[in-house]
Amino acid sequence: MLLRSLLRRAAVAATATAAGGGVGVGARATTGRADPPAALASLLVASRSYAKAKGGGKPAGATSNRGKVRAKDPRGVASEEGAAGEFEGGGGGAGGGDDLDVEFELPTDPMPPTYDPALDVGPGGRPLFAFTDTFASFSRRDANAYVDFTLDEWKAMLPEGLPAGMMKEFQETRRCAVMVRESFLDLRDNFRRIVDPAIAAKRKDAKRQIVLDGPRSCGKSIALAMLVHWARTEGWLVFYVPQGKDWSHGGFFYRNTYNDLFDTPIQAAKILQDFLKYNENRLQQLPCQIFEPIPLGEGAGVGMMKGADTVEMPEGSTLYDLIQTGITHSHASVGVVVRLRKELSLVKDVPVLFAIDQYNSWFTFSEFQEPVTVRSCRPIHAKELTMVNAYRPMLHNDMMVGAFSHSTAVGKLRQDLPDVPSDARVMFPRYTVNEAETVCHYYMRQKIIKRENFSEEKWKKIYYLSNGNGSEMRWLAAFI
Repeated sequence: MLLRSLLRRAAVAATATAAGGGVGVGARATTGRADPPAALASLLVASRSYAKAKGGGKPAGATSNRGKVRAKDPRGVASEEGAAGEFEGGGGGAGGGDDLDVEFELPTDPMPPTYDPALDVGPGGRPLFAFTDTFASFSRRDANAYVDFTLDEWKAMLPEGLPAGMMKEFQETRRCAVMVRESFLDLRDNFRRIVDPAIAAKRKDAKRQIVLDGPRSCGKSIALAMLVHWARTEGWLVFYVPQGKDWSHGGFFYRNTYNDLFDTPIQAAKILQDFLKYNENRLQQLPCQIFEPIPLGEGAGVGMMKGADTVEMPEGSTLYDLIQTGITHSHASVGVVVRLRKELSLVKDVPVLFAIDQYNSWFTFSEFQEPVTVRSCRPIHAKELTMVNAYRPMLHNDMMVGAFSHSTAVGKLRQDLPDVPSDARVMFPRYTVNEAETVCHYYMRQKIIKRENFSEEKWKKIYYLSNGNGSEMRWLAAFI
């Protein structure tokens, strides 16, 4: 209440100052929300110096909010995607003075050397970083340590794209490091037990299909990206979809006359191109095992092909040849994606993993609508899309993991999902106290938290205020 009173007085004072002598005593102020007073801003900054964020590309006074941290509206809830931009208050007019809307920019103070033994110290004097090129060497006693890769190394292993939350973490910490959590090790070991016979003989409770669920900003997408990174370093063939929502949004859609579903050829071509980016060499070594004709559909903006309804793959073709057919011919792109799903389930020479982020977007409506009458349209469900219909089911023997992304705002889904085993859902936790302590030490190392202001009492306040929410912890760390 005291803070709000100060803000109201500051708003009145700002209005009076802006009006000058031209406004009489009885005149009504017409200005909107006033900026918070300088004293409040200095209180929140707490003697920290803020400058332009690295890689922003625009001066600090530009309209872009990239690289900035904005104080949240105490009455609003910011989205995960909006965390990188503005936290706008909902008030205006006379009541706008209650909104706390102070903007800061991320620090760009010179960073210390990449590795400094005097600074790279975690809780209890343990090393903060683990020097390794893969997540395979980690055991449970090595958990809660950071692994540092360059952005080029991440993009080389995940050329399909990195999760938005991971990119925001890299931007604000100015380092492309991720913490190896016990929950990730559980996920990794689950699939490792399936492939390694020695481990499988000891424990037989592994799940071939997993749906990662959990609170917002608990790290599901980052854990999935780390799992793909680990699987590929182990030599696995991974079908990785970092943005499953793109399968049901954007581009053209046509009704398939063969199965009464809807084809999306633009998405199909991109899926095939992304799958080739990392797996090209391996796909050239895997022969096709299905030689039935592939049905053709409508191409992107070019209609049906004249004089042909199917395309055949000659004997001796590889999966690389199959994918090239779908990329080259728009009419065959959707049929090739569906055929690829069947071909991958028959591969035995190498472990195959399907990793789908934003998996929950496949259980709700797409943005497409089918005209019903002159004045009405019917929304098309994602399950009516040919490619989603082929890849969504988990009632098979293939290894598959799907991660929910609550930032896509698709609505709450029921507990028992169609075409998904009843025991597939696994709740992914937020940070524990030990993990939060490591995270805060890392933020101090990266100068998000000033070393002289760091204390056990303060990092615990951050943890309990955010309830272990990763993005909120990073936002609150700037106010220590």
